[in-house]
Amino acid sequence: MLEVPNVPKEPLTISIIGAGQRGNNYAQYSELFPEWLKVVAVAENHPDKRNAFAKKYNIPNENVFNDWSDMAKRPRLSNAVAICTPDKLHMEPSVAFANSKYNILLEKPMAVTVEDCYKIVEAIKQNEVIFAVGHVLRYTSHMNVVMQVINSKALGDIINIQHLEPIGHWHFAHSYVRGNWSQEASSTFSLMAKSCHDLDLIVYMMGSNCKKISSFGTLSHFRKDKKPVEAGIATNCLNCNYEPSCPYSAKKIYIEPFLKDGIKSWPNSVVQPVGHIDIENLTQALREGNYGNCVYESSNDVCDHQVVNFEFENGSTAAFTMVAFTESICARKITIFGTKGELRCDFGVDELEHFDFLSRKTRIINSTCVKDKLYEGLPTSGHGGGDYGLLRSFIYACVTGNQGYILSGPRETLGCHNLIIEIFIQSII
Repeated sequence: MLEVPNVPKEPLTISIIGAGQRGNNYAQYSELFPEWLKVVAVAENHPDKRNAFAKKYNIPNENVFNDWSDMAKRPRLSNAVAICTPDKLHMEPSVAFANSKYNILLEKPMAVTVEDCYKIVEAIKQNEVIFAVGHVLRYTSHMNVVMQVINSKALGDIINIQHLEPIGHWHFAHSYVRGNWSQEASSTFSLMAKSCHDLDLIVYMMGSNCKKISSFGTLSHFRKDKKPVEAGIATNCLNCNYEPSCPYSAKKIYIEPFLKDGIKSWPNSVVQPVGHIDIENLTQALREGNYGNCVYESSNDVCDHQVVNFEFENGSTAAFTMVAFTESICARKITIFGTKGELRCDFGVDELEHFDFLSRKTRIINSTCVKDKLYEGLPTSGHGGGDYGLLRSFIYACVTGNQGYILSGPRETLGCHNLIIEIFIQSII
């Protein structure tokens, strides 16, 4: 059992590559635990984001870069680097910073091709650096409980896993119709962009290699031929007669929450990433940018629903469903069927249900009450606490030199990504 290391004499220093939502999420840890982490450099090609980030973390001018490649040319500036570039731009900085002996926290996915994944893993091996991929769901309190129950053998042998990822109707419209992950060419397919978390969890829980898969999915709804007749020729929600009747209206997703609750965080922080957010600026951003676009007139091409079936080497099976059209936003629902019991987990609530076949009784397990000393005292963070759980594990690994603190290292991630890419290939044949 790994122990919590002593607080280091000096905090781990980290450089942030990409000062967007994920880069800022990881950097915020240094504000909460300055004795453990200090941000000392940033690379970001958007000048307003770059300047705001550098000011917030008091980064000297010589450590502020427009491009990561300029940072990589300098002698090593920090103990570690967090790479939060767009999905297709992960391989080159990962290899470059590994060759410069930086410990690396790489936002998921590792890469979007098998070839790029192998290049990253080879660089990590050759340079013997600490490496973690942002499969943050492995580090949540829910998964801590799930794995404790599985490892206790209270479920017996695992026979089947049912896993649902409800993306959320407006979340899908925001990120995968109007947003950064709307096109395969500029990002990657939706199963990799959104659900590599989930497929990773299925393999993690099953504890066996997958030997056979089948998958089906398509873009069913967010297409021009599905546009309501009442919307006419409108291409922006702010001048559309059908807008009051449209559940995907940009007014409903961005403006109404701002007016009602003053929401300035995600998703409004993505619509207007810099500067003061007020109703005038937010409205202007929607009028001029892609987040105000009609969801039926956008250039998106990624699947809005997909299913995957698995057969594992141990004979067990699993079924995964990703679907856009849900009330729940990313609150995964997992049921694990074993020979001695059943475990039901809803990421939207704290309680898990374990039904034991022998006693025929249901035990309620509160995920917040099951302690793991490695994660005690962590404040609430994104992905059910997984964001800070991952970061703490990465920091512990770096200060001790022990990769064992990492649950999502190169070997685990490579196997998962190979599987996801195979699923994608099968789904389009």
